[in-house]
Amino acid sequence: MKSLFLSAALPVLILAAGPALAESAPVDPAAASATNPPPHFPRDLTPEGVKAVDDHLALEEVDGAEARAFVAASNEKALAALTGDRRYEPFRQQAEAILTATDRIPGVSFLGEGLGNFWQDAANPKGVWRRTTLDSYRSNRPQWETLLDIDALAKAEGRDWVFKGANCLAPDETRCLINLSDGGKDAVTVREFDLTTKTFVEGGFVIPEGKHRLTWLDRDTLLIATDFGPGTMTESGYPFIVKSLKRGHPLGHATEVYRGQQSDGGYGVLPMVFRDKAGAVEAVLFSRPLDTFRSETWRFVDGRTYKLRIPERVSIYGMLDGKLVFTPEEAFSRDILGYGGGPAGALMVMALDSLHDRPDGSRPVPSHFASQAFVPSPRQSIADVAVLSDRLVVAINDNVSGRLSVLTPQGEFPWTATNIAVPANTAVGLGDSSKSKGQVFVSTQGFLTPPTLSLADVSTAALTELKSAPAKFDASTHVVEQFEATSTDGTKIPYFVTRPKTLAMDGTGPTILFGYGGFQASFPPAYKPEMGKLWLENGGVFVQANIRGGGEFGPGWHQAALRENRQRAFDDFAAVARDLEQRKITSPRHLGIYGRSNGGVLTSVSITQHPELFNAAVIESPLIDMLRYQDLPAGASWIGEYGDPRIPGDAEFIARYSAYQQLRPEVKYPRVYITTNTRDDRVHPGHARKFAARLGDQGHDHLYYEDTAGGHSNDADPVANARRWARHYVYLAQQLMD
Repeated sequence: MKSLFLSAALPVLILAAGPALAESAPVDPAAASATNPPPHFPRDLTPEGVKAVDDHLALEEVDGAEARAFVAASNEKALAALTGDRRYEPFRQQAEAILTATDRIPGVSFLGEGLGNFWQDAANPKGVWRRTTLDSYRSNRPQWETLLDIDALAKAEGRDWVFKGANCLAPDETRCLINLSDGGKDAVTVREFDLTTKTFVEGGFVIPEGKHRLTWLDRDTLLIATDFGPGTMTESGYPFIVKSLKRGHPLGHATEVYRGQQSDGGYGVLPMVFRDKAGAVEAVLFSRPLDTFRSETWRFVDGRTYKLRIPERVSIYGMLDGKLVFTPEEAFSRDILGYGGGPAGALMVMALDSLHDRPDGSRPVPSHFASQAFVPSPRQSIADVAVLSDRLVVAINDNVSGRLSVLTPQGEFPWTATNIAVPANTAVGLGDSSKSKGQVFVSTQGFLTPPTLSLADVSTAALTELKSAPAKFDASTHVVEQFEATSTDGTKIPYFVTRPKTLAMDGTGPTILFGYGGFQASFPPAYKPEMGKLWLENGGVFVQANIRGGGEFGPGWHQAALRENRQRAFDDFAAVARDLEQRKITSPRHLGIYGRSNGGVLTSVSITQHPELFNAAVIESPLIDMLRYQDLPAGASWIGEYGDPRIPGDAEFIARYSAYQQLRPEVKYPRVYITTNTRDDRVHPGHARKFAARLGDQGHDHLYYEDTAGGHSNDADPVANARRWARHYVYLAQQLMD
């Protein structure tokens, strides 16, 4: 199953460090640490040894007195430098106008006989959940019916509620489970809501705050994995037990139906209920994560569970007429399934009944229906799949640009593919789909092309445009190009450049380089209106690097940079920076980098390994202390990606790059901007705080700002989000343009 995500993209910068530093050969961090270790590099790499030399442990206490004082002092300095800049207020106003604009495309999902939408603007910064009809939505002025006003609810209850989505029971979808987060955290409170009365159900389902994994089984039953008390959560803070909860019963009376183990990794056991077009249950599955990417898949039927004989690395999309639709993310063979397998990254369709043993323990006769619906080429990957009642809709990344295809089974094995025309050099995304209607929402967008939302009818393979977003910046001044850089091991790394048409190729282009490189997350072309307005319109260059660790070319592209091979992602990123310099698009003085979440690993390592390449770095909501990340919630869930620092061999390769331990007082680093959020319960704010504190200890100029709300997704409030983007771009302009 795909994970962590996340998101965003920004500039790349180079530090003016003088001729000697700028022309020096890249430093091998392992060799440097061995001959002259940094002052805070632990000689003892055990968890105890790492902790013993960490002089900023107090900053890991989210609301500790020392941490609060550090944040207050840092925020005062950062706000003076950023909000005091003459560009801040224009940037803030422009960003807020974009993020609260009423001419944005309202993203919709099927909701009963109509369409549902969650909407935020200046009048409703917390947002309203609302619905309309398809015919009304097609019009220029849709008529919306408010279902739930989050601003009014938060005011009435005195809570900082953030809407985190709704799960409505098919087929009528009149009863919904509403997810409400306090301040934007991942943890949510769940309440049952009635769409017919537009009120919370009196005596209905209410699940207290937690990182739940739950879904409807029927109108009076939930399948729920949550904190059931002591000993029911993994070390990552996620549930490993699934119970059946009946209406009117307290959580303590729920009946256990599946149990993993407390040592499980990943994001907690996930119950999945797949339904046919009439809303009847086709299959109930449980995904039990063994680590970040490996999981066992179990089928729940007639009160018993059966383990499926499919690979542990797998993405499951749904059920098609009694057959499981999935992508193995590792090659599997006849030896595993007893019949035809498939390559990693292929789209497979196999009869569910023949994937597990019978109740008497006997193995079923191999199914004749086991087919490869689509096999990507080496420079392709499956971006998303919508499972309809009799066919599949597949969004494909083809050399990091989007394609769209409808796959229809013909007889037992052959599949026919009907391509649906989409604009060239754009990203293609699938939205919500309806089996009963045979329709799926499709979005297209590019770096300079605003999003368009269309509705695909799979029976005719026709794409009907519903909404097209207006341009939010002048794209006529820029052009998009795709290049390749050669990484250290010879691998070709694609990247996109969005630059002024008139850019003087003399190395002076102020450039933001964005990268992520983890968790099999792909980054195709995307319209970033705030970036276009605040950066491109001011003559900036934006670069997006599709480095290894992502999913742009399938699971192999991701797995090439896992664990002990993480350095490949950093090398890929540095190779793109050098290629930009060789093409004279930019130079270290004018190159800045941006990354958040896992991208914070990338950016913090990049400035410690290659300070000569960059003059700015926005390091947002980051992982940085990679020798203690497993002890900071919810770090242990990512061990499959990075390795386990508690294991000596893993600690050794992680220590070679972990930026918190690799900082050196004698090295000239760019003036970086580190930012996070106190209520981020996905990536602990201690990472960012400690890195900023150590930079200060060593005398390195830097900025650190910590917001008080918003969560990891920064989606709580568009007005606050506008201030966030304004701070980012003021900093980047100071470093790269001034």
